[in-house]
Amino acid sequence: MRRKRERKVFIIGLDCAEPSLLFDGWLNDLPHFRQLIQRGAYGKLTSSIPCITVPAWSSMLSSKDPGTLGFYGFRNRADYSYENMTIATGNAVKERRVWEILGDAGKQVIVVGVPQTYPVRPVNGYLISSFLTPSTQRQYTWPNELRYEIDRVLEGRPYDVDVPQFRTEDKDHLLKQIYEMTEKRFKVLNYLVREKPWDFFIFVEMGVDRIHHGLWKYHDPTHPKYEPGNPYENAIHDYYVYIDREVGKLLEALDDDTVVLVVSDHGAKKMDGGICINEWLRREGYLVLKEEPREPGLVPFEKLEVDWEKTRVWGAGGYYGRIFLNVQGREPQGVIPADQYEQFRDELAERIRAIPGPNGEEIGTVVYKPQEIYHTVRNVAPDLIVYFGDLHWRSVGSLGHGDIYTFENDTGPDDANHAQDGLFILYDPRHNYGGRMVHGAQLMDIAPTVLELMGVPIPADMQGKVIEV
Repeated sequence: MRRKRERKVFIIGLDCAEPSLLFDGWLNDLPHFRQLIQRGAYGKLTSSIPCITVPAWSSMLSSKDPGTLGFYGFRNRADYSYENMTIATGNAVKERRVWEILGDAGKQVIVVGVPQTYPVRPVNGYLISSFLTPSTQRQYTWPNELRYEIDRVLEGRPYDVDVPQFRTEDKDHLLKQIYEMTEKRFKVLNYLVREKPWDFFIFVEMGVDRIHHGLWKYHDPTHPKYEPGNPYENAIHDYYVYIDREVGKLLEALDDDTVVLVVSDHGAKKMDGGICINEWLRREGYLVLKEEPREPGLVPFEKLEVDWEKTRVWGAGGYYGRIFLNVQGREPQGVIPADQYEQFRDELAERIRAIPGPNGEEIGTVVYKPQEIYHTVRNVAPDLIVYFGDLHWRSVGSLGHGDIYTFENDTGPDDANHAQDGLFILYDPRHNYGGRMVHGAQLMDIAPTVLELMGVPIPADMQGKVIEV
């Protein structure tokens, strides 16, 4: 991929875009993506573990794994206490991401909607922060004056960093919000790409993720809640078509010195249900309560009266499971002797893998030890990372479901989980790759590939490699 001539790079980020939909199922309905693929190179992009928006985008753009980054999801243990949690905002990202490296090399950058860019930091160019921004009433752009240009472009309509609540039963309202957010974002993108100087441009559209989680059961015949002929059967397809059309308008503004990358941080798949991990731990004697919950119904783990002097293990909910051990000398009321930690962890991992589905069937749960999958482990990682049913099941942390299985999400309606493989397309106007499929590309390969294309030295501590096409 080495080039004598330095190039500009334009990255189209689609959070959660699923390769089986974009590459296979709907490609003939997506003329602009199809053209990029037919003249470019493409393939699956193996995500981070866990394959969650945070840490995946920062892992992609720093070429560092989550252990090196030191965060393992949106919420992380702040220390080894039982209560203190921290949100992984932009302040959690200590490693330099690709636009910072490029900016230091004198390249002008534009960054829009990349997760973990709030609070805003200065860049050599322009930045609009992402969906973790609490409010656009706060500074959400660099420079701050850019917000006034956005106001003019949108004619006074507020810029949306996210949809307020994608876990809702009001699907019509959800679709309206997603389309409004996306329409505004592309209007701003079209302004920036044409009116501002840049060598490197990246944006991330969150609408793909939101529509997958909100409407997956309506389009996937294999989903347990799918109903043929439902009114939202084509909703996800139609949104992909809309994205393709908007991307086409952006592509018109690019010259032949600009390489285009399309990337997603992970894919999507149907969610069959949830494994109530703390209910299972309680039934198996690992988790002990001081008293039963006073109120009927679902009780979040944080509101339980846990007997820490008798509890050996607890878990957290989410698209993947996080398992924490209560270790002597580490946690305040640790129970598991430190010299028995590894044996205990191995035995627990084996038991979790063996949790069957509701009909006694094997579901293919995968359990990871952070120390075995990361270059290093910083801050407080889970003791075990669990993909229930290889991500066809989510982890549920609350109690009160009456079973270890649930088919209703405790944080609101959600039909999809994440899939380990995202996607990438690399299109270079000066090199026709003829639709070459590339195998083995990893999330962390994107940043060094960008630096190589742009003639900027690749830092030796980057963990990915240049994608060879």
